[in-house]
Amino acid sequence: MDIIQIVSIGLIATMLIILLKEQKSSIAFLLLLFTVLLIFISILDQIKYIFSLLQYMSEQAQVESIYFKTILKIIGIAYITEFGAQLIRDAGLGALASKVELAGKLFILMLAIPIITALIETILDFIPGAAG
Repeated sequence: MDIIQIVSIGLIATMLIILLKEQKSSIAFLLLLFTVLLIFISILDQIKYIFSLLQYMSEQAQVESIYFKTILKIIGIAYITEFGAQLIRDAGLGALASKVELAGKLFILMLAIPIITALIETILDFIPGAAG
């Protein structure tokens, strides 16, 4: 599915949701969820391609796989968190969306600690007398 089709689906769904929102808000929200899932499913091939390209680039750069996998997990958490928070916000629950975003940020920080530690250790190795 190309971008013209995805945007068209989004625009048609938007018009239908606006029309349904006043009288059938629950159906409008279900239509929103269905549309979001349809769009997500339609871009899965592009996501797979991007991940395989990133994997190839990391192998060529000889990046340790643990760091590459961690970075991919961080990217995944960021996108999933943003996706979920936007849906929750669309349902009118901004406070809950903020808590989901906070949880995502904490998970990202947890995953990033080993990378940050390795980076600090590498920097300290370059400073004379700093490594003990």
